[in-house]
Amino acid sequence: MKEISLHILDLIENAAEAGARRVSVLVVEDPEKDKLRISVSDDGRGMRPELLKTALDPFTTTRKTRKVGMGLALLAGTAQQAGGKLVVWSELGKGTRVRAEMQLSHLDRAPLGRVADTLASAAVLHPQVDLRFRHRGPTGSYGIAVQRLSGRGDPVAIRGEIRSRVAEGRRRIGSVA
Repeated sequence: MKEISLHILDLIENAAEAGARRVSVLVVEDPEKDKLRISVSDDGRGMRPELLKTALDPFTTTRKTRKVGMGLALLAGTAQQAGGKLVVWSELGKGTRVRAEMQLSHLDRAPLGRVADTLASAAVLHPQVDLRFRHRGPTGSYGIAVQRLSGRGDPVAIRGEIRSRVAEGRRRIGSVA
């Protein structure tokens, strides 16, 4: 995937498929430590320990429609190519947390991308999920409770509102990702 936001969308999709009612996305830019961290946590069904051990294998999936699950493997590759790593925690019946860390200034780091479009798509596709987004940057942070916006119904209006909030938030916190 060319943008980190597409990995975030994939993780939100996985969480929704796992029955999550709440998904939290955290993006942290830390120029002083030269780190970019992306965390996605959910309260879905979680993974059995045996599945968790092979979760980064592209041939591991719980889906019945196909025999591969490339999402986590691709995100791990994205993190590694930018000098980072991917860690997955999961507990059956409690949920899953995925954290990707990478070097913020690394030449091969994928751009954060179109976060607003990712959040708007998730809001429209999964209105039952309480999606929370927080972005911390060099000069502060901002957050969006996406489900509150998705209750308005009109996908175009939702997308516009999210785009506006993300653009203003990124400007306010001095985002460089």
